[in-house]
Amino acid sequence: MKLPIYQFIHVASMVALTAFTFMAFANPDPKGRKRTMMITGILSTLMFIAGFGLISVLKTSFPAWIWIKLVCWLGLSGMAGMAYRKPESAKKFKIITLALIVVAIFTVYFRNHF
Repeated sequence: MKLPIYQFIHVASMVALTAFTFMAFANPDPKGRKRTMMITGILSTLMFIAGFGLISVLKTSFPAWIWIKLVCWLGLSGMAGMAYRKPESAKKFKIITLALIVVAIFTVYFRNHF
């Protein structure tokens, strides 16, 4: 596949994953848990596959910024589940989620400095 396709899938799935995660924080109703967990799981998988597709197309090895983004991805992937498991800690999880997103974006834009 071409670079723009991987970029689009990666960014679109990240935006949608973020939206569904914050939706889970806003309304941790157990009735919507299964649906939200399925959607966030699919989006997380798409984001992961597209990210590795980008690595392949760009012919990049595994510098530090990729490891940082993997940690951010792993943390973001689990946040929707945490919203349902511990709804009383939603404020803390929102801050952590936002921090993970900011670190991931910062890492992409300043990857040449790692």
